Amino acid sequence: MGDPTISIRHIWKIFGPRAGLIRDGLDPSMSKADILAQTGHVVAVKDASFDVQRGDIFVIMGLSGSGKSTLVRCISRLIEPTSGEVWVDGVDVCRMDAEQLRELRRRKMSMVFQHFGLFPHRRIIDNVAYGLEIQGMKRADRLDKAAAVLQLVGLKGWENHYPGNLSGGMQQRVGLARALAVDPDYLLCDEPFSALDPLIRREMQDELLNLQKKLQKTMIFITHDFLEALKIGNHICIMKDGAFVQVGTPAEIVTRPADDYVREFVKDVPRARVLTAGAIARPPTDADPVDAPTVAADTRLDALIPLTASGAGKLRVVDENQRVLGMVDRPGVMTALAGV
Repeated sequence: MGDPTISIRHIWKIFGPRAGLIRDGLDPSMSKADILAQTGHVVAVKDASFDVQRGDIFVIMGLSGSGKSTLVRCISRLIEPTSGEVWVDGVDVCRMDAEQLRELRRRKMSMVFQHFGLFPHRRIIDNVAYGLEIQGMKRADRLDKAAAVLQLVGLKGWENHYPGNLSGGMQQRVGLARALAVDPDYLLCDEPFSALDPLIRREMQDELLNLQKKLQKTMIFITHDFLEALKIGNHICIMKDGAFVQVGTPAEIVTRPADDYVREFVKDVPRARVLTAGAIARPPTDADPVDAPTVAADTRLDALIPLTASGAGKLRVVDENQRVLGMVDRPGVMTALAGV
């Protein structure tokens, strides 16, 4: 794993007239409710720290009021943090002046919102080209770029329509296209699919993952849906009352929940569709056959079940370089499925 491209260090966001003074004298062990009762101030984000690797989708998951949307807005300083550091490509965003911040938002970091935020009086292609217009790109060039991105998200032919002519799912594709048009290094997605019907939501999740395979953007994705977090995220952070409860890969969170709060989320997860061979592999022993068939580390349990049901029932788990990571067998698969 390389150096993180985004590094968040001890971010606090406190709402109230004396937020800075409150933060300086705050006992970090106090709960959100206790701080509100004693000071009249609301702690939205409490001492958040995490790293995001280039090309990863880092999901911040939490229920309403957990602080996740406030946190993602602190990263681009749409909301000013009370204290802490936001390092992006080695530069602390919290120390940027107004011009540096504008350049960050115009060229390196785009945001996709829950409610689309489209201009109803502008054609679809002009909505998508808006960020390029702000950058000062010539009209013909920005329309060509916008048309190419619309094709990428499956909206070729809709360039001259208006947002009111499109379904919710199509409007969200326009919002995604607008964010991608400026070719940002980073996408901040604040519950972009939560306003969509379940079927359209699943289609948009698949579309996002397909785009990620092609574009390899670095994303921070906010959701209140744990299954969505598991499907999309390379790493997941679970928030409660402004604080981080657990950070890990989907498999780590499902197999090793940090506390009862996380355990409630994972208890009904379809483990066969989340856990992988790499996540459950055990160290090889002398009793394991050296000529056992191999299986990729990212093979899911639902595919392992029939593979371990035949023959010796043992498989060597290998990475993309064919390096052996461990072994899986039928008892191990069954134990993982049972969650014991």
